[in-house]
Amino acid sequence: MMDRSLLIFIAIGVGFLYFTTHFIGGIQEDDKFQSEEYKKKHQFDHYQGVDSIGRQILDVTDSTPDIQIEAWNSSPLKTELLALFPDFSRMKTYIDERVRGEALKVKLVNAVNEAEGKYFSGTMNAEEVKRTLNTLK
Repeated sequence: MMDRSLLIFIAIGVGFLYFTTHFIGGIQEDDKFQSEEYKKKHQFDHYQGVDSIGRQILDVTDSTPDIQIEAWNSSPLKTELLALFPDFSRMKTYIDERVRGEALKVKLVNAVNEAEGKYFSGTMNAEEVKRTLNTLK
């Protein structure tokens, strides 16, 4: 008798857990229940993709230059690019291989070239270069 009660209690608990997780999961995906903060944080997620060899890419090909820059600034690829500093040639290769969208590519390569020139001429130190590359405008 005790075993049967325990099994019924466990079955009800599992059913409740299943219902709760699916109901909450459905609400999180529903637009009218999402917070503005969630929408803002994930507004550029649809530009993230994967290339043919499984690397994460940013594809902003059909977007305006302003949207491309905003998508880049909220992309995890930006952090990966900054981790390559001070290897400027690898940074340019990274941009070429992982960013889709000519306006953004040109802007990024120009920013890296400018930072490289200032870094090697001594007018910028490492922190200033990282700060400059971190805030693309």
